Amino acid sequence: MHDDRTLVEARLRRVLDERIRPAVYPESVPLEVAVWHAPGEPVPVAEGLAADVEPITVGSRWGAPWGTSWFRVTGTVPEAWAGRTVEAVLDLGFDENMPGFQCEGLVYRPDGTPVKGLNPRNQWVRIGAPVQGGEEVRLHVEAASNPVVMDYRPFTPTPLGDLETAGSDPQYTLTRMDLAVLDETVWHLVTDLEVLGELMAELPVDAPRRWEILRAVERALDAVDLQDVGGTAERARSRLTDVLAAPAVPSAHRISAVGHAHIDSAWLWPLRETVRKVARTAANMTALLDDEPDFVFAMSQAQQWAWVKEHRPEVWARVKKAVAEGRFVPAGGMWVESDTNMPGSEAMARQFVHGKRFFLDEFGVENDEAWLPDTFGFAAGLPQIIKAAGSRYLLTQKISWSRTNRFPHHTFRWEGIDGTRIFTHFPPVDTYNCSMRGAEIAHAVRNFKDKGAARHSLAPTGWGDGGGGTTREMVAKAARLRDLEGSATVTWETPSAFFAKAEAENPEPPVWVGELYLELHRATLTSQAGTKQGNRRSEHLLREAELWAATAAVRTGFPYPYADLDRIWKTVLLHQFHDILPGSSIAWVHREARATYARVADELGGIIDAAQRALAGEGSVPLLFNAAPHTRSGVPAGGARPAEMSGRTTRAERPDGGHVLDNGLLRVGVDARGLVDSALDLAAGRETIAPGRTGNLLQLHQDLPNMWDAWDVDEFYRNTVTDLTDADEVTPGDDGVTVRIVRTFGASRVTQVLSLPPGEKRLVVDTEVDWHETEKFLKLAFPLDLHTDRYASETQFGHFFRPTHTNTSWEAAKFEACNHRFVHLQEPDWGVAVVNDGTYGHDVTRAVRGDGGTTTTVRVSLLRAPRFPDPETDQGVHRFRHALVPGASIGDAVREGWRVNLPERRLHGAGEVAPLVTVDRDSVVVTAVKLADDGSGDVVVRFHEAHGARAHATLTAGFPVAGVEVTDLLERPLADTAPPTVDDGRITVRLRPFELTTLRLKRA
Repeated sequence: MHDDRTLVEARLRRVLDERIRPAVYPESVPLEVAVWHAPGEPVPVAEGLAADVEPITVGSRWGAPWGTSWFRVTGTVPEAWAGRTVEAVLDLGFDENMPGFQCEGLVYRPDGTPVKGLNPRNQWVRIGAPVQGGEEVRLHVEAASNPVVMDYRPFTPTPLGDLETAGSDPQYTLTRMDLAVLDETVWHLVTDLEVLGELMAELPVDAPRRWEILRAVERALDAVDLQDVGGTAERARSRLTDVLAAPAVPSAHRISAVGHAHIDSAWLWPLRETVRKVARTAANMTALLDDEPDFVFAMSQAQQWAWVKEHRPEVWARVKKAVAEGRFVPAGGMWVESDTNMPGSEAMARQFVHGKRFFLDEFGVENDEAWLPDTFGFAAGLPQIIKAAGSRYLLTQKISWSRTNRFPHHTFRWEGIDGTRIFTHFPPVDTYNCSMRGAEIAHAVRNFKDKGAARHSLAPTGWGDGGGGTTREMVAKAARLRDLEGSATVTWETPSAFFAKAEAENPEPPVWVGELYLELHRATLTSQAGTKQGNRRSEHLLREAELWAATAAVRTGFPYPYADLDRIWKTVLLHQFHDILPGSSIAWVHREARATYARVADELGGIIDAAQRALAGEGSVPLLFNAAPHTRSGVPAGGARPAEMSGRTTRAERPDGGHVLDNGLLRVGVDARGLVDSALDLAAGRETIAPGRTGNLLQLHQDLPNMWDAWDVDEFYRNTVTDLTDADEVTPGDDGVTVRIVRTFGASRVTQVLSLPPGEKRLVVDTEVDWHETEKFLKLAFPLDLHTDRYASETQFGHFFRPTHTNTSWEAAKFEACNHRFVHLQEPDWGVAVVNDGTYGHDVTRAVRGDGGTTTTVRVSLLRAPRFPDPETDQGVHRFRHALVPGASIGDAVREGWRVNLPERRLHGAGEVAPLVTVDRDSVVVTAVKLADDGSGDVVVRFHEAHGARAHATLTAGFPVAGVEVTDLLERPLADTAPPTVDDGRITVRLRPFELTTLRLKRA
């Protein structure tokens, strides 16, 4: 037989595009359209429905950037259409290639009942099936003219990312507003041909099945009268019956399709627009559930559910009904799909606390899975947090974006820093916007790395980000792929059903130990410094507010601010979303974030001040309140008393114009350029700075990644560097015992103050940068005379080791990494820590000197200046605090990290305040002291072993205790864990390395 394959395939493409798809709507009549453009921010539904409208015609431009227009469409169903299926086809000016990044609409009936969303690939509204002739049609569309920020030339700087700079030019052209007859037979023929054509293209050319499909398609095309597609569609479908009925082979890969719409809680749109994106999608999906009995839809991010409940009660009612039926599924059990690298220990725990509690309170549903398809890598401390929240599984897809190494598994157990293992799945379909295309299904089969051990994977199916979720076309394709020869089988299932089957099928999968590092988007650890500092500050203020409010409540009857703390926590957690905290959102988002963090700081400051004043009482005793988990200045953790002062610091000038700072523990040399050329640990007699090198060195790099400007820093940035060694001023500070340095470069200015606190072995570096560069990367370097093949970075509830060398491609790919409050490097008997109060990105490199010694350089990432999506990223004044801690053990690093993030608070009172709880081991770090969320008055204490060693410690309550329970993060007793004994308020605990424990203390 002659090979006519390409001829038939080309024929299929043309006939589908030019004849069959256009015949889906064979008849149409125009609707009358009128519009009201809301003058400012979105208005309530009732106001939009009642607004005075003006006529508008198809072809007219509409919609200023970020505007809202209320369209009213009216018409009459022609009598000749009686008994047929009729739909409104409403094209607001969509580009079908941009589902989720365009204008969108939510359709309402005149009484305010939501119908469904309008999106680039979801433009229809069912009027009737069958319809009555002469029926009056009246619909209202709340249309959002969200501008296209990332266009066909992505990463181009644009003013459209902020309402203040976006202008008022109309963004869209009204394209189609019609009533149309839907020919369902033609619609099904389109789906038949698409499924078979896409499957055929993925089969080997020499596979018999491919040729069977080809011949069946050819027969179907022969059966179509191109001048009467509707009249011959059924005949064409009959030619495809046999090939569509051929069952899959018994060994076929099995795909669990989960209806999905990944909606970024903010990204190329502000938070307020996400509220509406979620409502549109939820309306779409509840409507689809009504039409498709096999379909299942899962939605994550409790915050987004809460938005629907608060802002769109009419949609919420439909959602609640669908949840009760078990087909609209709460997923993930987190407040938002957060970043997991940068959130602190307690914040990461509270993501699960607030997320799971919302779903439990609203629906009685508890999630077993963490659902994070798009998060930019996963910290090594996360597994035990997932387990401590009562969950068992993790799903993500993002690691497939890694540029250097291919991850070796799709289903595995992920082991965290404490040894906890979580059953984890990476969907091999390699997208969280699966549309059921044959290429996607075939890729999942080919790509699946666990063949032989398993044959089951998950496909999140639907358009995200306001694309409208799963479409009826996707559901129809899935129905044909349920059991089709040559394809994987596809079944709609909930995430929990998938995980149960996958774990039963493969109970002992491979194990991956340590962080799940994304070899991409490394610059998200630095972009938008103000957002990151706001997050860090908020986390620590929340710790203080809970600690002092709980202490004051127990000691003085102070009214514990349950509702305020709950609300503020949710605000902070929202801003940890994986495009807000990472700095990859538009200018509008980060402008609002900075204002939000300022309000949070003011409100938490008020709670802290009120609680401390209640504790201090009236008096003139100078008190230092210590919120850190370790004693400082003689004040115990969680207590207040007069500070103990020890030691003094001196400054002397050097003959070369430099300075020497000395506090008896550390002697620091600062040269005439303001660079640190010596940091001598006097007790150890050990020099910190590498020979011939200088610390406190600011380095400036050119920084234009190949793509993803705010997200990425490419390794070639290191090829060019400017050392900022010229100083405008190097002078004594105002107090006489510090050194002040001023540098200017480009259009920017840096002012630094170097200080040695009395009695403390640390060099504090306060840096203020008035930053006005573009596409530059600013680093702060400390070259250390230290030989080590690994270093520690703090992560949630512990720390994680990374290599200092690049033996393998996996190691080389980690050229920019995340830490929380410290990095620590150590030789067996001596170490160095670098601590910070609000930076996350860093790099560590090593070099061997001519003298044979090793220089290990730690560089802190301070600022970047990408121009997309925010063209003014980080412009302005920033303040950072870092400290170099010579001679530091890992315990010193932990303590100093807390110290720099929890500044002292001083006020006068009647006398000292005893801590609510104490722990007799420095390695056991208390991360939270609070009252139980249920309002019982019980005291909740959360702590972990922080040094990476076993610990035997005694926790002592400073109040009468009637009983104690070990709980999960949601403060529920752990059924399989025996409670520790209580002896006169003393509780003995034994902890594994990095083990996390939560105790609930019942007050007598």
